[in-house]
Amino acid sequence: MVWSWRLVNVALALALVVVLLGGWTRLNDAGLGCPDWPTCYGHFVLPPQDRVAEQIGEHFPDHQVDLHKGWLEMIHRYAASTLGLLLLLQALMAWRQRAVVGYPVRLSLVLLVLVIVQGVFGMWTVTLKLVPWVVTLHLLGGLTTLALLARLRQALYRQNTRSLHRETGGVEPSVVLLLAVLFFQIALGGWTSSNYAGWACDHWLSCQGEQPVEYDFREGLNPVLPLGPNYEGGLLPPPARAAIQMTHRAGALLLLSALALASWRLRQRESVLPWLGLCWGVAGLQILLGVLNVIWQLPLVLAVAHHAGAVALLLAVLGLYERSRVQQMEVIHGNLSTGQIAS
Repeated sequence: MVWSWRLVNVALALALVVVLLGGWTRLNDAGLGCPDWPTCYGHFVLPPQDRVAEQIGEHFPDHQVDLHKGWLEMIHRYAASTLGLLLLLQALMAWRQRAVVGYPVRLSLVLLVLVIVQGVFGMWTVTLKLVPWVVTLHLLGGLTTLALLARLRQALYRQNTRSLHRETGGVEPSVVLLLAVLFFQIALGGWTSSNYAGWACDHWLSCQGEQPVEYDFREGLNPVLPLGPNYEGGLLPPPARAAIQMTHRAGALLLLSALALASWRLRQRESVLPWLGLCWGVAGLQILLGVLNVIWQLPLVLAVAHHAGAVALLLAVLGLYERSRVQQMEVIHGNLSTGQIAS
């Protein structure tokens, strides 16, 4: 079981890297850096510029070669493929331990299925030319993988220490609500990014300051988009993009409300107060980054920081969820000591 513990730690760290690389790739407009899948210009390792240029006219006549974007996309694919292999190994280890009482076999298998589905969505991202609903679901799938790996790590920790948890109050509903609202807000962020709606408004409070703005929520929030067109750069008209961005801002207010509710419900539990403080700190930083991105029209550094902030907020809320869920823990005995596990 020691190897399962070590493997899940490596997989969790790599999943974090994959999610951040996905944001870096998207924000560098490199989602179509490779016009084919799973290869890039027909190669698993990109050839020199002159060799690609010779082949582009025949096989990819409508694609502008950019090896920098191609490498960004391929590095993301390498990392995601490695994560898939780690989760396959984790699932095999779990299957061998299926007779062990309490071993998280089902969660390990779910993660394997999820990473396979993620691979399919990665393919569709390219073959369907960045259609926004695919890009958004691909982002949510990556974050779900990260969240479930964090849960698997906690389950293996309990298994390795053979600890018994008595949950006197069950899961705190306000924290479950907070987690659900956070995923909803992240989905809105992915929809905003995949429709290139971050540039639709340039005022931090309203959309265009005192200038009147038309909003088309029906078209902007319609997930049914036709397949076939190339969605790089976005195809929605300005009113629809403005509606998307303002909805994302409303989602931020809803998230803060959910966090306030959870804080009020957990105010007397001293063990969760540090996690609540962390959630408020990251949420405040996210709001600041969002405002600065609007004012300065999404400079790459701030856009990447906003993406990373969403991931950090997810991890903080997951920590809050775990701390609020477990009311009392009694360690009975274990084959491994805490010191051995930490190593």
